[in-house]
Amino acid sequence: MNAVAAGNGIELFIPKLYDIVWSLIILLILAVFFYKFFMPKFQAIFDERSAKIEGNIQKAQKARDDADEAKKEYEDQLGKARVEASQIRDDARAEASRIVADARNRAETEANQITENAQRSLRSQQQQALVSLKGEVGTLATALAGKILGSQLQDNAVQSSMIDSIIADAGKGESDGQKA
Repeated sequence: MNAVAAGNGIELFIPKLYDIVWSLIILLILAVFFYKFFMPKFQAIFDERSAKIEGNIQKAQKARDDADEAKKEYEDQLGKARVEASQIRDDARAEASRIVADARNRAETEANQITENAQRSLRSQQQQALVSLKGEVGTLATALAGKILGSQLQDNAVQSSMIDSIIADAGKGESDGQKA
């Protein structure tokens, strides 16, 4: 009995042919109904999500491109700013050296003028001293000549010619002393 029950037990799990046919018909009807009504909605939802994802990817790509472009512009501006700063520094250095050179030139010019004025003043004072010295030497020479001769030289013309000859002799003596 056990063997019969064991053989009949497996048959309990295998459906009959009419159950299989009706189940397939219902399954086919549900599949057509699902395919006709639900699949288009699912497909629309899938397409919409796909479009959103693609749109977001495009937006992200555009944002990345914009960021890259902004970064490139920033780097270009930074490079230009560095070049401009370097140029300003170089211009400032050149301007400073030009100002120093101008100040040096002005100082040299003023020093030359001061030196020239001092030399002119010295020459003028030397000339004045020489003229004064010649006058005093002439007066002393006249007085000395008067004492030597025993009389005063009264005549201005004689006095003048004597002074000139003494000065000329003194000038020759100086030039001879300078040559030696």
